Amino acid sequence: MSVSEKVVQLFKDNDKAVITAALFALVGASVVTRRVFSLLKLLFDVYIRPGKSLKNFGAGRGAWAIITGASDGIGKEFAYQLAQAKFNLLLISRTESKLQALANEIEQKHNVETRIYAMDFSKGIPENLKEIINQLDVGVLINNVATNHEIPTPFFLENDQLIDNIVEVNIASVLRITKIVIPIMKAKNRGLIINCGSFSGYVPSPYLSVYSGSKAFLSTWSAAIGMELKSSGITATAMSKIRRATWLIPYPKPYVKAVLSKIGVPGGASAIPFGSNAYPSHALVNWLISYTFDMHFWLRRNFEHQTDIRNRALRKREREAAAAKSQ
Repeated sequence: MSVSEKVVQLFKDNDKAVITAALFALVGASVVTRRVFSLLKLLFDVYIRPGKSLKNFGAGRGAWAIITGASDGIGKEFAYQLAQAKFNLLLISRTESKLQALANEIEQKHNVETRIYAMDFSKGIPENLKEIINQLDVGVLINNVATNHEIPTPFFLENDQLIDNIVEVNIASVLRITKIVIPIMKAKNRGLIINCGSFSGYVPSPYLSVYSGSKAFLSTWSAAIGMELKSSGITATAMSKIRRATWLIPYPKPYVKAVLSKIGVPGGASAIPFGSNAYPSHALVNWLISYTFDMHFWLRRNFEHQTDIRNRALRKREREAAAAKSQ
């Protein structure tokens, strides 16, 4: 090859390198732009974009809100805030005394009508509950009731009755009570269904596999019926539920306030494709899950976290057993 031919070839090779570098730069820029846009959209959704008014679902017009798992925690806070918005309430949970005390307090404070129904959701939905619900103008359904593993446990070691209870309470009972309510809402061409989920339904939780799976089902199912019911004026969504108060896990009052203020707002791009991220810290963490490490990283972290919890719980059981034996 002559010197001139070598020079021409060098320019050709350099052109290829430049083009390749430009393509990589373009791809990188598009990825960064997409992530920045998704974060900006998330911030707009959780801090600025308003949700649907509760009046769209019958607030102050004689409509009823049904709340399962209503006697404590998140369910109890939903009861307070929906009563403040002037919904009548059907409160459902296991302990009748707690339900009655809550109903009395709400009636005195907010001047709305309340009814209570004490039941064990692991036993199925009684027929007379269906009869009671069919007499009401139901505008809101909060599917909050749930049960979990006693401690993180490998699936093959888990108690069969506990597995059945998780499936019955977290899945079957939610399906059945929602199926009762939907025709009532469709007749009025309005309704709100909030299914309280969990982060473990979005990032699989080893040692809590049945609970985690039940919440993953809830997320997917909520999206499916949400699309089915949209044309009927019914909003159905899954919301991640919390237990103890931290930056990531807020107190029930601000959490419920955020949920009810963001009805119909998707909450930005996240790893949760079928739910709403009303609370800002939840939305941010979901975004980080989507756009930082891959799902295997988060699965491994979850595995390590649940392993630690399990080991500590087993040691506590051993100490308690030794103390009981020594007495």
